[in-house]
Amino acid sequence: MSKCLGCGALLQDKNENEIGYTLDLSKKLCKRCFEIQNYNIYKKADIDGKKYLREIDKTNDLVLLVTDLFNVHTIKEINISNPVILVFTKRDLLPRGIYENKLLSKITSHLNIVGKIVVSSLNNYQIDDLYNLIMNKKKSNYVYVIGSTSTGKSTLINKFIYNYGSRDNKITTSPNPSTTLDLIESKINDNLILIDTPGVLDEGSILSVASKEELKKIVPKKEIRPVVIQVKNKQTIIIDNLIRIDVKKGILVFYMANTLKINRYYNEKETLKNLKKYHFNNLNNEDIVIKGLGFIKTKNVVDFDIYVNENVKILLEQSII
Repeated sequence: MSKCLGCGALLQDKNENEIGYTLDLSKKLCKRCFEIQNYNIYKKADIDGKKYLREIDKTNDLVLLVTDLFNVHTIKEINISNPVILVFTKRDLLPRGIYENKLLSKITSHLNIVGKIVVSSLNNYQIDDLYNLIMNKKKSNYVYVIGSTSTGKSTLINKFIYNYGSRDNKITTSPNPSTTLDLIESKINDNLILIDTPGVLDEGSILSVASKEELKKIVPKKEIRPVVIQVKNKQTIIIDNLIRIDVKKGILVFYMANTLKINRYYNEKETLKNLKKYHFNNLNNEDIVIKGLGFIKTKNVVDFDIYVNENVKILLEQSII
């Protein structure tokens, strides 16, 4: 049986509710990928890429670990012994004031990192540099591309196909999570084959519980403009009816999609108090990471309560900016 060229799932015409379904087995795309590419109709299918890491770990091939501003924390959850190039994608979404080398220097890992680079597939930024780095570090013609869902793995491979390959056999891309469902080999040229893998599901990510309309707001599409809020007396901050924050004092800098509405209130409100509560106190130069949504950089913050969906996790990390 052949695989869908878009998501990697085995094509089948028996069960419309299973991945890889197509009306015609002679087609190159499954119905799901066809609808994503042509009609922007997305059907959720959760495939955890972690199971593929065990197979990759048995090789000594080079790995591209793809991450972005919202998924840096997930690097800690990756365990492989292969040589790794850390590829920080979506430079076009980063605030312009961010210094790339400083950002990369703050990203540490237990992995065998043999290179770090910031790229933008959209703007073709440093893609040639990444290609040259890969050709210098690869152990064979096979290079695996791994990372969390929605970090731009497939978009990056498509850019390589366009720049250095035959410009056909594009992989399906979407801002929604878990678009790639199985391994997809893309022969770039006679010296390089990139293998796309399903995204590693970020347990506790808001992307897994958000509605389709909420996803449109959560996933950034333009450069992020940090929102700074200084609190001198107790205030309540509501992020698009998804997150509630109660803070007594301090400075908060919000790094998240600007399509999300951030409203502040000076009077007592009961909105979203039914959600799960996390409490932090005396924060300074630390990031409060809301998995899948973004993070809040803190400065001299006192008595910080954050309310979120019970399935969404909150992390406290050292600031990366």
